[in-house]
Amino acid sequence: MSNTLEQAVHAALATVIDPELRRPITELGMVESVDVDAGGRVKLAVLLTIAGCPLRGTITADSERALSAVPGVTAVEVDLKVMNQAQRDALKEQLRGAGSQRGIPFNEPGSLTKVFAVASGKGGVGKSSLTVNLACSLAAQGLRVGIVDADVYGFSVPGLMGITQPPTRVDDMILPPVAYGVKVISIGMFVRGNQPVAWRGPMLHRALEQFLTDVYFGDLDALFLDLPPGTGDIAISVAQLLPKAEILVVTTPQAAAADVAERAGAIATQTGQSVAGVIENMSYLEMPDGGRMELFGSGGGAVLAERLTATVGTDVPLLGQIPLDILLREGGDAGEPIVLGRPETPAAVALNAIAGKLAAKPRGLPGMKLGLQPR
Repeated sequence: MSNTLEQAVHAALATVIDPELRRPITELGMVESVDVDAGGRVKLAVLLTIAGCPLRGTITADSERALSAVPGVTAVEVDLKVMNQAQRDALKEQLRGAGSQRGIPFNEPGSLTKVFAVASGKGGVGKSSLTVNLACSLAAQGLRVGIVDADVYGFSVPGLMGITQPPTRVDDMILPPVAYGVKVISIGMFVRGNQPVAWRGPMLHRALEQFLTDVYFGDLDALFLDLPPGTGDIAISVAQLLPKAEILVVTTPQAAAADVAERAGAIATQTGQSVAGVIENMSYLEMPDGGRMELFGSGGGAVLAERLTATVGTDVPLLGQIPLDILLREGGDAGEPIVLGRPETPAAVALNAIAGKLAAKPRGLPGMKLGLQPR
């Protein structure tokens, strides 16, 4: 075997990304051995985190594809093994950082993750669909994005994203499934079928806390929390667990809906959070002749933005208006967000524009260590 072929094989392995951790398998200590014989046949031994790794087939296929593309390689054999406890401990320490304490990484002083809590005054305004599409739009732009489905009673994010794969548990660390480049965790991934979740407030708080501490999201650019409607236990828990989270308020154009949604944003005056903006959904229906039918009235989003600006004392913009679109609903039912499946539609264009505004929103400096020393 020539050194050139050996180097090319190792370089190819560095392009194989673990589908859950989203990092090269060579960086994660998952490559146990690589043997290349004189005839160009490669034998690769890969260490999985657990024996029942749900994406073992993906890792095998990606490794075979990467190595088969190397000039001089004639055959590839991938042998999947399992990490021992010491190797898993080393991996967890590498991911979390040596000597780090368990906690919520998004509260760390150096965290650059923008956290958006997507809220609404009542259900049925399309909050979950907007959360999924905004997250996928940002991921399509190359950002690292995660979603916490905090609507424990009415979880719907896995279905909207077509996720059927359960999370992978590595001891006390949970690796969330990834769809469309977005890491997602939901209580729906831990219940069977359509079983209801009947929990009281303290259990809701504990579940959310575990999602934020035990789930390994890695270094994210943006984290979305799909909140349940109203200002109940979860909204209060988010304020306690993620005090720097910014609230995105979703409403419809109807005046009554805007009145209810105002309460969801006004909670910021009690929790000390900020309101990132208002999104008006179901704003109008585009007609074949180019006209617009305003089924739910008009102006609710603009009125809500003005009221919240006065209430919280800072500018709360109307980030955008999303038209009614059958394809938006069909995409949710099929588990394919409209911003990816039909990006040319008016709804997708509006959603991508809002995502662009969120991406451009500065993280801010409060609580961050700047590394400056007095002279």
